[in-house]
Amino acid sequence: MRLFVALDIDSDIRVRIAEFRERMRAYAPDVRWVGPETFHITLQFLGETQRLDEIKQALQQVRGAAIEICFRGTGFFPTSKSPRVFWVGIGADDNLQRLASAIGEGLRPLGFAREAGPFEPHLTLARAGSGRPKPVRGESASAGLRALAIQLENLPAAEFGTMTAREFCLYQSTLSPAGAKYSKLTTYALE
Repeated sequence: MRLFVALDIDSDIRVRIAEFRERMRAYAPDVRWVGPETFHITLQFLGETQRLDEIKQALQQVRGAAIEICFRGTGFFPTSKSPRVFWVGIGADDNLQRLASAIGEGLRPLGFAREAGPFEPHLTLARAGSGRPKPVRGESASAGLRALAIQLENLPAAEFGTMTAREFCLYQSTLSPAGAKYSKLTTYALE
């Protein structure tokens, strides 16, 4: 199974981001746009594993407080000059960083390492090529995402709303030619 840990998005924010995504699609038709039903904030990607029961047990031990999250602005990985990923920005109180760290620490004994560097919360809207922030050999940046970046320079920062996350979830990702489908396996309450 292919697994990841994430925060779900409130439905009203999901709708606002989906409407914005639809307006932006015309500028970058050459990329893979993420469907609104899959919007989430990844806390840790686990990848392919058969250790479901152990992961669930480890996540049950994670403690965290409710998180105030603001969805505002957009950006590109690795940069707007050489974009491969288009995202919505996320502002949050310190509880988000604490939760991501607690999940990482809880899963470390099972062999799951957090990505190097600081946790950068974002909500992915589109991917080009491999979809990785750093290019795969022979891969170039997306002309469509570059055109979108130029267009966004002339617009005010997008505002999508604020929510309070009161739980985090373990998801399964099933890949298919039509794109990934996410299934929520377990939900864990935040205090």
